[in-house]
Amino acid sequence: MELKRTDIILKPNNARVLFRPFEPADRSRATRIVARVMALSDAEVEHVLEVVMSEFHGRHQRLRQFFIARFEHLREFLLTDAPVSETRQLLLGAYFTQEYALESAALFNPSIVWHFDQSGLPEGSKRFVLSLRSVGEGHISSITFRTGVIDASQAIHLDRPTRFVTAPEPVPNAQYDKALFTRKLVELGVGNGFVELILATLEEHFTLHELYQAVATVRRQHRQRSTEFETAASGIIALAKSNYEITFAPDQSLSERAIFPYSPTELNGIEDARFVQFHDDDGNCCYYATYTAFDGKVVLPQLLETEDFSRFRISTLNGPEVKNKGLALFPRKIDGLYAMLSRQDGENMYIMFSDMLHFWYTKQLLVKPTFPWEYVQVGNCGSPIETEAGWLVLSHGVGPMRKYSMGAILLDLKDPTRVIGRLCEPLLAPNETEREGYVPNVIYSCGGVVHNGELIIPYAMSDYASTFATVALSQVLDRMQPCCEQHRSTTAR
Repeated sequence: MELKRTDIILKPNNARVLFRPFEPADRSRATRIVARVMALSDAEVEHVLEVVMSEFHGRHQRLRQFFIARFEHLREFLLTDAPVSETRQLLLGAYFTQEYALESAALFNPSIVWHFDQSGLPEGSKRFVLSLRSVGEGHISSITFRTGVIDASQAIHLDRPTRFVTAPEPVPNAQYDKALFTRKLVELGVGNGFVELILATLEEHFTLHELYQAVATVRRQHRQRSTEFETAASGIIALAKSNYEITFAPDQSLSERAIFPYSPTELNGIEDARFVQFHDDDGNCCYYATYTAFDGKVVLPQLLETEDFSRFRISTLNGPEVKNKGLALFPRKIDGLYAMLSRQDGENMYIMFSDMLHFWYTKQLLVKPTFPWEYVQVGNCGSPIETEAGWLVLSHGVGPMRKYSMGAILLDLKDPTRVIGRLCEPLLAPNETEREGYVPNVIYSCGGVVHNGELIIPYAMSDYASTFATVALSQVLDRMQPCCEQHRSTTAR
């Protein structure tokens, strides 16, 4: 099999920084910082702000707007209601803002999908979106993007990213569906008389602000039971914060957009997003990504949805089989059901079906570790790719010394619970230039594509940097069946 590695290398770049809130752990400290700034003369405020803007303005877009927004969060620390000049508001905002180099440590685990805009390209070329897991200080993971084009000769051309990078804005009046929200509360075991009282005051669609008001109202009406209701109140707010919407300015290039942890479940990172271009039965198309939210203690599978990579909806996944890492959604329904690959036990690959995208109740064992290079565990490397021969699943296997290699599995198109082909040898394994990094001896992908008969595989090298490999799809398929037949006959003997 003639697999070709490219000379493209995406390395972490510590010059790409975004601004984010600085939140002192001690509220009294925040009060003292505000008091010190308020004690400055107008001339001193103007001078300090001028120094700040000259030093940081060229490194960011919309910095002044963010400073003003930060000031609005600081009003509670002001000692009086006296007006505050815009200059002083900006300076106060600056004292409660910090830079974060979101990809200073690693840029890895890429996933590739076709771009929603394919206009203006030469015949045989196709534009793509590449998502990557970026890691910065404190090992906090976020999602960043690159774009590029694969031309008719299969050459990969990456667009040069700008130096700017910005976190999204939360959508202030994002709507929650009451019926779906209620069902998720039941799944989480957050349900009692207090929750029912809150939900009874809400419309069929409500905002986070309206939920806060409902919680406060019910608690006020039942002060004598405030302690009893505390756990339920925390649970209902936590669920709401884990289901949210974010948006980017439409004039920002995709490389400037970074999905940074926002909800309590994501405090320590958004990991390994597996993007898929999903085609619904009615012909509509959108993008989903399954990812792992990590709060420092618990991993929680989540779902991201977007149509244009500008506005994103993030949702919790629920059900007894939503656990562990590595969920990967099929790109369309099968017999009217959503289908998903999973790895609930951290060792074997499973498949799940559901009539509801957010709820998963059953699983079926699909693939066990079978070959020496995958005896420790086997899992997917992204969503299945539909081909005429079947569903092509890029897989990863872990062998001796926890060395990660990539393989491939073929599932029946009509019945993906049937494995009809499997590579007995790795499709891709780390070579000497790829085995050194944050986690050595690992190559890993979160999703590939097929272009003009060529399998395009973006992959990470030892959890540090990313690159691409290409191989003819026909060669992969031809190598599968004889190998698997040989394995089955050997096993039978």
